[in-house]
Amino acid sequence: MSDKTINLGLKQNWQQFSLLVLINAFVGGMVGLERAVLPLIAEEEFGLASRLAVLSFIASFGWVKAIANLLAGRLSDKWGRKKVLLLGWLFGLPVPFLIIWAPSWSWIIFANVLLGVNQGLCWSTTVIMKIDLVGVRQRGLAMGLNEAAGYLAVSAAAFASGYIAARYGLRPYPFYLGVAFAFCGLLISWALVRETREHALYESALSRGQGRPDGAEDKKRLSGSKVSETFWHIFLYTSWKNRTLFSTSQAGLVNNLNDGVAWGLFPLYFASAGLSVKEIGILAAVYPALWGLGQMLTGALSDRTGRKPLIVAGMLLQGLGILGIVFQKEYAWWIVDMSLMGIGTAMVYPTLIAAVSDVVDAKWRASAIGVYRLWRDMGYVVGALAAGWIADQLGMDKAIGTIGMITVLSGGIVAMFMRETLPDEH
Repeated sequence: MSDKTINLGLKQNWQQFSLLVLINAFVGGMVGLERAVLPLIAEEEFGLASRLAVLSFIASFGWVKAIANLLAGRLSDKWGRKKVLLLGWLFGLPVPFLIIWAPSWSWIIFANVLLGVNQGLCWSTTVIMKIDLVGVRQRGLAMGLNEAAGYLAVSAAAFASGYIAARYGLRPYPFYLGVAFAFCGLLISWALVRETREHALYESALSRGQGRPDGAEDKKRLSGSKVSETFWHIFLYTSWKNRTLFSTSQAGLVNNLNDGVAWGLFPLYFASAGLSVKEIGILAAVYPALWGLGQMLTGALSDRTGRKPLIVAGMLLQGLGILGIVFQKEYAWWIVDMSLMGIGTAMVYPTLIAAVSDVVDAKWRASAIGVYRLWRDMGYVVGALAAGWIADQLGMDKAIGTIGMITVLSGGIVAMFMRETLPDEH
C-alpha cells in the first residue's frame, strides 16, 4: 500500500466522505418514514389500545439495532467496512414492502426487526468510515456532518410521510419513499463506496510513532485475525471500567431512551390532545430537523471547545424540553419544546461518538464504537418498555415526565464522572 493511497483529512477524502453523507441520508430516511405514521397505524388500523403494545415496534427495533451496532463494529474490524454496509442494505430492502402489505401488527414488528439490522449495520458503518477518513483533527466535524445528514433525512421523511398520509391515507403511499431510499442506498454503496479500514490502520501506526505502514506488514495487520485487545476487554472497558466511556455510554442510552418516547408516545399524546395528522407530522419533523441542522455546528464546535460542556448542557436542554411537553398544553409551546429537544440532542449526539473516538486506539476503535452504540440503542428498548408500562398504569403525562427527569439526571452523571477527552493537540 503506497503513500498515495492513504491520506487522512476531510479535504483529502471529500469525495468518499460526501458519498457516505448521502448514504447516511438514505439510512435516516428509512426510519424517518415511521416517525409520524406508524403509531397512528397501530391505533387506527390495528386497534391497539395498550401503549406498551404500540411501543413494541420500537422495542424490537431498538433491541435488534443495538446488537447490530455491536456486530457492525466487530465485523468492520474483521471483514472490512464496505461488506458490512452492503449487508445492512440487503436487510433494509424488504422493510417498506412488509409495512405496506402487513395484515397484522406482527408483520410491523418483524419489519422493524429488519429495519433495526439495517440501521445498526449501515449507520454504524458510515460513522466508522467517516472517522477513518478524517483522522484525529476533525472527528467532531465529521460526526456532525454524518449525524446532520441522517437526522435531516429523518425530519424530511417524517414531514413527507405525515403530509402524504394526511392527503392519501396512512398506507401504502408514505412507504413508497422507503422503496426508493433502500434501492438507492444499496446501489451507491455497491458501485461507488471504497473500503476505509486501511485509513484506521495508518492512524493507529502514526499514534504509536511507527510511521506509515506499508506492504506485507500492512496486509498482515488488516487480515482481521487479531485486534490489539480481546473483545471482552473492549466491552468492559467501554461499558464500565473507563469512567469517561461509562459516562458517554449511559448518556447515549438515555438520549435514545427519550428519542424512543418522542417517536412512539408523542404522536399518540398529541393526537389525544386533538391535533391533526398534519400538525403531528410538523411536530415530529421539528425535533429531528433542529437535531440535524444543529450538528453541522456542534460537531465542529466540540473540536474547539471540548466535548464535556456540550454533552452536559445538551442533556439538560433535552430534559427541559421533555418536561415542557407535559406542563405546556398548547401547540405553539410544543413547537418550542420539540425545538429544545432538537437543539439539546444536536449538542450531544455527534459529541458523544467523537469523545469515544478520542479515548480508544484506532486499531480497535470500530469495536469500541460498536459497544457504545449497543448501549445507546438499548435506550430504545428501555424507553419503549418503561414509558409504555408507565403510560398504561399512570397515564402518558407521568410517562413523559419520568423520562424528562431521567434525562436531566443523566446530564448530572456526565458532569460528575466524565473527563474532557479532546486531545491537547487538535
